[in-house]
Parts: sequence; C-alpha cells; structure tokens
Amino acid sequence: MRKGSIYFHESLSMALTSLHSNKLRTFLTLLGVIIGVLTIISVVSVIQGLNNYVYTKMSFYGANDFAVSKFSPVITSIKDYQEQLKRKDLTLDDLATLRKLCPSCQLVGASVNASQLVKYGSKSIKNVEVRGVTYVDHLIGSVLELERGRYLMPDDEERSRFVCIIGADVAENLFPGLDPLGRWIKVGQQNFEVIGVGQKKGKILGFSQDNYVWIPISTFMKIYGSRRTITINVHTSSQEEMNQAMEEVRTVLRSLRKRTFNQPDDFAFQTSETFIQLYRSATSGVYFAMIAISSIALLVGGIVIMNIMLVSVTERTKEIGIRMAVGARRRDILMQFLIEAAILSGLGGLIGIILGYIIARVVTLTTSIPSRIDPVSVIVAILMSAVVGLFFGLYPANRAAKLNPVEALRSEQ
Repeated sequence: MRKGSIYFHESLSMALTSLHSNKLRTFLTLLGVIIGVLTIISVVSVIQGLNNYVYTKMSFYGANDFAVSKFSPVITSIKDYQEQLKRKDLTLDDLATLRKLCPSCQLVGASVNASQLVKYGSKSIKNVEVRGVTYVDHLIGSVLELERGRYLMPDDEERSRFVCIIGADVAENLFPGLDPLGRWIKVGQQNFEVIGVGQKKGKILGFSQDNYVWIPISTFMKIYGSRRTITINVHTSSQEEMNQAMEEVRTVLRSLRKRTFNQPDDFAFQTSETFIQLYRSATSGVYFAMIAISSIALLVGGIVIMNIMLVSVTERTKEIGIRMAVGARRRDILMQFLIEAAILSGLGGLIGIILGYIIARVVTLTTSIPSRIDPVSVIVAILMSAVVGLFFGLYPANRAAKLNPVEALRSEQ
C-alpha cells in the first residue's frame, strides 16, 4: 500500500472515530444538510413526475392531429383578448370548405362546447361539459374509446338527433348499478337518449376527463344557436402530412377571410406541443423559485457544518498539537477535517434523499400529484451535498492545519 493511501485511511479512520464519539453533535450537524437535500429531492421528484405526467397525458391532440380555433391558447392581455374578439367566427361552412380543399387532411371534424346541468330522475350533476361534435371527432386528437354502446353516426348528425355519449363520471353518478344505454337524460332543458358510454380516463391535474356529454354538432347548434364559433379538428396520416395540412388550412382560411399577405392570421393552430409549451411557460418560473428556495436550505446546512467544524477545531486544539508533535503534517490535519466535513454532508445527503423520496411518495398518495425519482438527480444531490461539505469545511480544516504545534500543545481544551 502506498504511503499516501496509508495517510488517507488513517485520516478517514480518525474522522469516523471523531464523528462517532460526538453523536448528538453529528446528528445536529447532519440536520441542516438533511433538510436541504430532503427539500430538493422532494421538490425535484414532484416536478419530474408532474412533467412526465403532463407530457404523456396532456396531449389533447394526437401526434399527427391539430385544431384551428378563433382564439389563441395563450392570451397575455386584455387588449389582446379584445382584438381576438373582433376575429370572424369559424363556422360549419368553413368546415365544409376545408373538407373539400385540404387534400392532406385525412379527417376534418368540429366541436363546440357549453356547460350544463345534467339530470336523470332525482339525480343531477352540475357543470357538465356538453360538446357538440361531428361523427368523426372520436377519431381525432384524444381518441374516444367506448366502454359500451356505439359512436355517433352520420345519420345522427344529418337528422340532428337527440342522442348522446356520456363520460364515465356521468354514468357513475346518474346510473349507479344501472345500464345507461337506451335511457333518457335531461341536458339543460332537452332530453337525450344515451347511446354510448366512454371509457374512464381519470383526472389530469385534478380535473376530471370523464365529466362530459357528447351530442351531434347539428343538434347542439339547433338548441344553443349557430351564431357561435367552432373549433375545427384535423387528423393526418403523419407528422409531415400534418405540417403540409396546416399550411393548406392556413391558405384556405386566409383566402376565405380575404387576408392580405401583410396581415397576420386571425385564427390560431393548436397541437399537443402547443399545450406542452403552455404548461412549460406557466410553470417554469414557479419551478425555478422552488429549486432556488430548496438550494437556500442546502446552503444553510453548509453554514451549519462550517460552524460546528470551527467549534470542533477549537475543542480539539490540543489533540491537533499532539498529532503534529508526533509527525503529522499540515496536509494530514487538513485531510482529516475535510474528510470529516465530506462524510457529514454526504451522509446527510443520503439520509435527505431517502426522506425526500418518502415525502414525495406521501404527496403522491395523498394528493394524486405524481412523483418520479431520476437516478441522475440522486447522484447530483449526493455530489452537491459532498461539495457543500468540502466547500464549507475548507476554512475550518485550513484553520486547524495552520495551528502552531507549540501553542496547540499549551491549549487547555
């Protein structure tokens, strides 16, 4: 074994002995780092879990699908909103034109929403999303899978029939223990026959995806009036076709609205990436602030390590003098205290990671907010805690190494 390795093992052994002989002090020193790393790991776990959840679940449109609407998904000011209010509505005539003039559009549908009270017998549900759709909309975007029953047919739309497909929440609340198919529910002031029940999708960010009633868009317009804008939904066969279709739709709509080359679009496109970007822009600042606050906690842990190490140097002045008197070099003393600081922070980081993971899981179980542990973040947390220990332990270790052996031996500590 090399000489340097012997010195390192000796320093490590003495550091561990010192930490073990002062258990309470060691625990209190660890506490600051534990809290810092615990906070960082729990916050990062929730953030990563939420990001992963959003990127997989918040795709309202499929990878090859997009929508066109009157309003932009992000409105940054009242002035912007007022300007968009002046835009022309998208109509069923626009839908018909796009079906004829967009060769890259494999399927073109439309939807329009309202919120209504839905009743069956003595049971009722408030604020149910009532969506008027075309007969192809279940194949566009977030594809609708049925638990039982049938989809809307072209004939339902052409004849404006009073038929509907209900979500799992509506079925569970209005028909506990009953088969909803063939039964009539009241949507607002109108009665509809239930022809299908959608498969349960669950919640996204706390909001149910199963609280809906789908009806033919022609029936919707008959009840609520046709003077309202629709959202046009488009399905294509590939990503390349989608980009081409978006350009074709843009050309057709600009022509219909007589937009000149120097005028901006008076409609907006929405894709799954649109919603992901919206989520990122809405949460990036919050996440940065959370990480910054968590990092402050780790910084405080480092300061605690430095303070305790300074106290330790003062208390062990005579021990340091004796070591120097029997041949220990300044770098041996420096190494011992740096190892001690690194062990403190590294151990605190490890405990913090375990506790942070437990807290993240508890948050997931109690609030349904997803969490996810990334191995990279665990490694980074351990390295960060060790670096914090070395950084804040450097000054006390250097102070110990620079002690005068004669004065150290005279110490009464």
